[in-house]
Amino acid sequence: MAAERAVTVVVPAWNASRWLPGCLDALRAQTYKDFSVVVVDSGSTDGSGDGLVDECLDLEVVRLPENRGFAVAVNAGIRAARSPHVALLNVDTRARPRWLEALVGCLEELGPEVAGVSSKMLDMEHPGIIDDAGNSLSWYGSATKQGHGEPAETHTERCEVFSVSGGAALYRRSFLTEVGFDSRYHSYFEDLDVGLRGRIRGYRFFFEPRAEVLHRGGGAGLGRGRYVTLVTRNRLMTFLKSIPGRLLFKHWHRLVWGQLYFFIAYKRPLHSLLGYLSLARNLPHILEERRRLSRERVLSDAALDRLLGCELGEPPLRELLLRRLRGRHGGAAGPP
Repeated sequence: MAAERAVTVVVPAWNASRWLPGCLDALRAQTYKDFSVVVVDSGSTDGSGDGLVDECLDLEVVRLPENRGFAVAVNAGIRAARSPHVALLNVDTRARPRWLEALVGCLEELGPEVAGVSSKMLDMEHPGIIDDAGNSLSWYGSATKQGHGEPAETHTERCEVFSVSGGAALYRRSFLTEVGFDSRYHSYFEDLDVGLRGRIRGYRFFFEPRAEVLHRGGGAGLGRGRYVTLVTRNRLMTFLKSIPGRLLFKHWHRLVWGQLYFFIAYKRPLHSLLGYLSLARNLPHILEERRRLSRERVLSDAALDRLLGCELGEPPLRELLLRRLRGRHGGAAGPP
């Protein structure tokens, strides 16, 4: 890169030729200019990373031989960064002009214990609706996008959140170097895993409402079956790596009910079972990470207990079963 910048924006891309030009156009229009861009091309076959030369952006392309998921891609981008801050940005986004300015201003106003700031992600097709205003996690294993589906006029105050969404967020690079994304996750739940491990180390995260970005959602995702396998494994791996045994015992009934709920809700039993099988194969890694994190723990069990919610945050299982029953009899039941 031509010069060291204050921020490196990492954009993971896999067969994203449909989305990448618009994403880069939005970055060119940013009011904040002290940044560079690293596009991580994960073995695309549609020419996504080809010929990316830009006079308006300090741009670098990191090429990976194959698609090994979001976590591997962003770790490659973080390694390429030399700036004190790193922004992660999904390729299927359009950042509004003051997006990066707002994120940098927020992070620089807050203390060093704040490791990351989440954006106000808006639905690209319906910009008046919030997609994500920071993430939360429950003892059932459910991950909730704060503000999802609510009017854009809500969530107008900066506030603390459990974790930021890795789809459009700014982190301190020192934090990412210390904690890092777990490359075994491939995709899904990896930002919550980073958030939980950061929380246990004593870090905090905030939501900045002025940092607006339009998000398509699913524009660069995997198929439904693969999603179910990965999220089933990653949900449990997040808990088993990081949650102390006393809290796992205290909330075991919620964790078990959550697994049963999602097993039924996803309607992909084979792919769910593949997720559990993959979890078993990762047990040595889980135990190693668990031992390491126990040595670095700062947050008390009581404080961690309060951080996770005790509500499932999903439609009741009875409602899902009724939807399925109506669907079998010609109703309009859709996926959960």
